Amino acid sequence: MTAFPDRLAEAVRRHGPLCVGLDPRVQMLPAEFARQEPAVALERFCLKVLELVRPFCGVVKPQAAFFELLGPAGFAALGAVQRRAKEMGFVTILDAKRGDIASTAQAYAEAAFGPVWDADALTVNPYLGADAVEPFVTVARHSAPTRGLFVLVRTSNPGGGLFQNRLCDGRPLYQHVGEAVAEWNAARVGACGLGDVGAVVGATHPAELAELRAALPKVWFLIPGYGAQGGTAADVRAGYLPSGLGAVVNSSRGVVFPFRPEDPSWEAKVTDAARKAQTELKG
Repeated sequence: MTAFPDRLAEAVRRHGPLCVGLDPRVQMLPAEFARQEPAVALERFCLKVLELVRPFCGVVKPQAAFFELLGPAGFAALGAVQRRAKEMGFVTILDAKRGDIASTAQAYAEAAFGPVWDADALTVNPYLGADAVEPFVTVARHSAPTRGLFVLVRTSNPGGGLFQNRLCDGRPLYQHVGEAVAEWNAARVGACGLGDVGAVVGATHPAELAELRAALPKVWFLIPGYGAQGGTAADVRAGYLPSGLGAVVNSSRGVVFPFRPEDPSWEAKVTDAARKAQTELKG
């Protein structure tokens, strides 16, 4: 059975590095969904988006928070979106930024990679240290097929530097986190030359992105911040390896919401936005 990093490599080879983030906001949905129960509307909208973007990307990233906001019905909607994305052949990254220790971390991991969500990868917050990350690594590697992680290293948000840039032993904290990611990653490198423990590195910090790519040549990068947050296609190229692999570049609002709710041509606009992003990112 193909290992996670090689499944991700195949998705990027086929479609390019675009990852579409599913961050559905009820107030931004097309007007045709306005009379539907919110969780139903989110589910139906996301299922349609999957159909529209399928020719242009091989990776999608549902943001758990926007589904959890709607309670049990929202959880059901997330499950339906996850299942359909898998059926369509997408690699799925569940963006939940989990971070806890011991049995709690293991429970989060089993929920993400087991039958509850069946995600191919999960975003993880490393702030609690090695014993907060290692249960996720263990469960991911013992799942069938194997799964992956993306550990927060240098995030795209403006306030990320408050802690991530703090000097520790003469170097920014994010560099130390990057080194830890490289160590976790080294134990399971696929045929593509990349491993199963990736790093989240923002497009809004291109110099740091280039620096981390040089330091972490065998680590997959999940790059947020392209598009609506201001990162450009030129900014993210520093995250690619010479092979064209090494990174998946997320666009959420830029692809999923390039329209106003009352716009009757919203489907065409989503399609055009996905096509444009794919073209830009393939370069």
